[in-house]
Amino acid sequence: MPVESLPVRDVSIHFRLLQQYLVLLKKYPILTKSVTSGILTALGNLLSQFLETRKKAKNGAQVNEIDTAAAASYAIYGLFITGPLSHYFYQLMEVWMPSTDPLCLVKRLLLDRLVFAPGFLLIFYFVMNILEAKGWTDFEKKMRGSYWTALKMNWKVWTPFQFININFVPVQFRVLFANMIALFWYAYLASVRK
Repeated sequence: MPVESLPVRDVSIHFRLLQQYLVLLKKYPILTKSVTSGILTALGNLLSQFLETRKKAKNGAQVNEIDTAAAASYAIYGLFITGPLSHYFYQLMEVWMPSTDPLCLVKRLLLDRLVFAPGFLLIFYFVMNILEAKGWTDFEKKMRGSYWTALKMNWKVWTPFQFININFVPVQFRVLFANMIALFWYAYLASVRK
């Protein structure tokens, strides 16, 4: 029995979304990466809230409503900080440490893990403190209380993913790859910063 060809218009919605994403990525790289970061960062916060609500309900505790302001803060952070900053970092890394450098695998990982990760986490704490309209005292308290713990967890969780990302994922897809992992990372950060 011969196989029937499908017209292009009958292609799955997933494939069409991917095609549209690729077009937008090529036409508007920073904006596309920023919007994607904003959406996935907010989803990470919502995931954290969902898991916390489920845990409370399971233990018989009172369940709070979803905090849309928190999700909006994470979306703003992803849109204005994660997307653009990650875009430029990955672009500059390609210039500073081209793949022709015999030690680029190690140099890139060290730059990401020892410079970018601590700085990016510090920016996260600072910006989220501002978006949550909290003062300097609260920022210092959170830095003392959870920054080091979060940074060590970042090194444990992110190192293998970032090794793959910065060395084997094409540069135009690195922000997306990191955002997919960050979906769960921001869920963790939302719970540890409390």
